[in-house]
Amino acid sequence: MKSLFNKYLMILLALTAVSCFNDSSPNYQYFPDMYEPIPYEPYGEYEIFPGGQSARLPVEGTVSRGWKPYEYENNPEGYQAAKAELQNPLPYTESNLAAGRQLFTIYCAVCHGDKGDGQGILVQREKVLGIPSFDDAGRNITEGSVYHVMYYGLNMMGSYASQTSIDERWLIDHYVMKLKNDLEGGAGREFDQEEQDTVQGQNNMQNLIPAVNEEGDQISEGPQKAGNGQQGNQNGDEQENQNEE
Repeated sequence: MKSLFNKYLMILLALTAVSCFNDSSPNYQYFPDMYEPIPYEPYGEYEIFPGGQSARLPVEGTVSRGWKPYEYENNPEGYQAAKAELQNPLPYTESNLAAGRQLFTIYCAVCHGDKGDGQGILVQREKVLGIPSFDDAGRNITEGSVYHVMYYGLNMMGSYASQTSIDERWLIDHYVMKLKNDLEGGAGREFDQEEQDTVQGQNNMQNLIPAVNEEGDQISEGPQKAGNGQQGNQNGDEQENQNEE
């Protein structure tokens, strides 16, 4: 009788343990904060949000920090308006031109060629055809038209608005216009004076940052000075002892 009772008890305990089992979540968690994050998951489902979706659209009219609206529309009228009105706001300096050359090599040279003559590596391998030269008289590109095409794209060329920032596109714009001038055989454009405010601001920021070893020097000098002081006290005590003798 006793053995039968023990069997029933074991079966009851087993059924109790099995009934509490859940495939979706463990029964016991060690450090539960590591399994159940406090903040909302980006694409989690929560009843507190409309539709149960935590990923919400930004408030209407919200713009990202540093973003500037582009007022010209993606149509022939917008292209012509940008071509006639839009000008490069960045100064034409050696550093900006060098930065524009690097960006041009990364994004543009593969099709347009290093010289802007439309003979990039993809054209040479006949992967892409019909790339015009920057000095094409029929197109007569300007700073505004170049930026407009980089922003929206044109024909086979896609938009580079997602790959480049506003300033990066204007840097490329400077270099494109420089290549156009070289192809036309024009005189080189004089550089604008480098902005000293930027350089001075960088120097001021550097002055606010302590030297790497400054703290270590102060720490290392502390015991040394203390040691010198102790040595001086010892010498003074020895001198007093000699005087007393």
